[in-house]
Amino acid sequence: MIYRFKTHIPVIDPTAFIHPLATVTGNVIIGKNVYIGPGAAIRGDWGKIVIENGCNVQENCTIHMFPGITVHLMEGAHIGHGAIIHGASIGRNCLVGMNAVIMDRVELGDECIVGALSFVAADQIIPKRSLLLGNPAKIIKEVSDEMITWKTAGTAIYQQLPADMHAYWEACEPLTKLPDSQTDNHPDYKPWHETKS
Repeated sequence: MIYRFKTHIPVIDPTAFIHPLATVTGNVIIGKNVYIGPGAAIRGDWGKIVIENGCNVQENCTIHMFPGITVHLMEGAHIGHGAIIHGASIGRNCLVGMNAVIMDRVELGDECIVGALSFVAADQIIPKRSLLLGNPAKIIKEVSDEMITWKTAGTAIYQQLPADMHAYWEACEPLTKLPDSQTDNHPDYKPWHETKS
């Protein structure tokens, strides 16, 4: 659902896909080929939210801020299921893992990876290509070329998803049995731990 708040109406590029069970409110700008999953709450009532081209905000994410703050997801940012971005800036081609929390005035540099369930405390400036884990999150090493290649490939799947959703997604009644003609046709992409030999 898309909602006006006071004088602010969200601006959404037509190539983006906003699931109807997501909520986008107020002062929000969403760029090209952005995927917003069901249950996501993107609330630009007290400040502004900019989600640049090719980002994805997956199921049950929350994006909000303290009054007067702009939240910025730069191009290709990948926000995993259930993550919270509160008043932070997420750099280009970053990955924020599932159920991670990024707090106020954090500046996450380009190509950072934040592990699932990590908590990045307020007011930190994180150098580009940092790998952060834990609660509170700490930089444990630099993101390798191999890791960022893996991350970029995963995000590319999400960058194709809006077009696929516009073309093929529709409400339907469930089947009562699996037809013989149905086949699995999924992207070829493995979790990071399965790419290591």
